[in-house]
This record gives sequence, structure tokens and C-alpha cells, in this order.
Amino acid sequence: MAITRVWIEEGCISCGMSERNCPEVFKVKNEGATVLEGINYLGLEEKIKDAANACPVQVILYDET
Repeated sequence: MAITRVWIEEGCISCGMSERNCPEVFKVKNEGATVLEGINYLGLEEKIKDAANACPVQVILYDET
């Protein structure tokens, strides 16, 4: 299944797991992580899912088709 959208809910603790697992999509800042804009998620599905699963506060979400 293709991932069509990725976002981060409130509550990110800036632990760095998202960027460590998928630097192509996530950037960690002092005030939390962000999803980079204009990214084609094709081929990054597993890395995105790994980042979401590794998130200690479970705030990384995504939509699939």
C-alpha cells in the first residue's frame, strides 16, 4: 500500500527517532519534529512505518491507499 500523507500530532518530545529512522521525511527541531514538504513517499513506506512504530509517544501518523 502507498502512503499518501504523513503528519505528527501534538506531543512530540523531540527524541530524534523519526529523523533517525527516516531523514528523507522527518526533521527534528527543538520544539518537535516536522514532516518535510514536497516529499514523494514512494519507496519510503517501510522507513516511515519504522519511524512511526519507534516513536515513544506514538504521535507519527500516516494514511495509506
